[in-house]
Amino acid sequence: MARTMTVDSGVTLRQLISEAAKVELALPYSPYWWGLTIGGMLSTGAHGSSLWGKGSAIHDHVLELRIISPGSPEDGFVKIRTLNETEVDFNAAKVSLGVFGVISQVTIKLEPMFKRSITYIAKNDSDLGDQALIFGHQHEFADLTWYPSLKQVMYRIDHRVPLTTKGNGLNDFIPFRPTLSAALAAIRSSEENQESKADAEGKCSGSKLTTSFLRINAFGLSNNGILFTGYPVVGYQNRLQSSGTCLDSLDDALITACPWDSRVKGEFFHQTTFSIEMSKVKAFIQDVQKLVSLQPKSFCGIEQYNGILVRYVKASTAYLGKEEDGLDFDMTYYRAKDPSEPRLFEDIYEEVEQMAMFKYGGLPHWGKNRNLAFEGVINKYKNGEEFIKVKEKFDPQGLFSSEWTDQVLGLKDGLSIVKDGCALEGLCICSQDSHCAPNKGYFCRPGRIYKKARVCTTRNTMY
Repeated sequence: MARTMTVDSGVTLRQLISEAAKVELALPYSPYWWGLTIGGMLSTGAHGSSLWGKGSAIHDHVLELRIISPGSPEDGFVKIRTLNETEVDFNAAKVSLGVFGVISQVTIKLEPMFKRSITYIAKNDSDLGDQALIFGHQHEFADLTWYPSLKQVMYRIDHRVPLTTKGNGLNDFIPFRPTLSAALAAIRSSEENQESKADAEGKCSGSKLTTSFLRINAFGLSNNGILFTGYPVVGYQNRLQSSGTCLDSLDDALITACPWDSRVKGEFFHQTTFSIEMSKVKAFIQDVQKLVSLQPKSFCGIEQYNGILVRYVKASTAYLGKEEDGLDFDMTYYRAKDPSEPRLFEDIYEEVEQMAMFKYGGLPHWGKNRNLAFEGVINKYKNGEEFIKVKEKFDPQGLFSSEWTDQVLGLKDGLSIVKDGCALEGLCICSQDSHCAPNKGYFCRPGRIYKKARVCTTRNTMY
């Protein structure tokens, strides 16, 4: 049996998982949010968490893809290419950023349906630097949720079990559920109030409530699709691997919505996501812990968004895939509606971001991040130049490129936008007072741990 599925690129992850399950097949690895499209996942290198097999990136389980690009008059101005592992350009096209053309069809390798067992365990983060290096090798679908200010880590013990193991568990991750718009507005107003008053204590109280609520409710896991009665939660792969029920919100005049729905007053945030290769992970974690020791309450704002999600990523054959096995750190944090408005502990978050990207050579997630994360990024990939050659071959006139993609790929200047307050939105690396909105009381200082970086801080901090 081939155990493959061929889908159009607009098919969502949820649809793929559901259709495969109808014939007792499973997508072995996937991102955690099922609202993504197949084309979007391939274009941005989306992934889940695993060091096992080929890893958790969707593109490394693709057997064949079809791309439609501009063509010559002889081609009727359209060139259709079907690429597979025998084609020299296949590895360039697996993570294409959308600049090669339109991905129209994809064939993905599946597996027979299987069951998983999930247990969350809370531990102190004192030995996280060591444990993070081995945990992913012990459990196929392992991940970590790190709460630096609380000095805690949630270890997700997650692996396959025999199909005969009892259990019909379900993953309905709480932050991905439909939420009352009134509750979202109240939470956002509370955040804005805390920011305006520099209320670190309030943020820490909020983070404790959020993390405790999620932990008590098993992050949305249930043993039978309704109730959580205890660990382990055992269930079929299609019911545990991904979620996003807020997409099923009722047509109720936005009484409920996804938490980040821009039509209501809800979450508005930055995401900083990067991968650090395994040999550097321990040192990076220890540097973050040094920042926490200097400002113990500084990460409470990130913990209000359920901390730092840490996923395992495997080296890929894709030209713009991961270069080495490593850990992917995903930070979500408050963003003001006013781009010139600094956030509480801005300097700490920016120092983490700049340490990751520049001191430790981190690779940014292609579908997330701010401008500064992509500074010189193409030079971090050993096949970066080859990727650009294939791009020029597929689309020599650049019809599928934009000013932004050209800047990210190093083909044009202008990625850093130097203006008053630009560092506050990650548009530049702070290098002089004007970048840090001095009218807000901010100025530049050298980074403590990565001495060449310069970040924003306030004059009334302890530094």
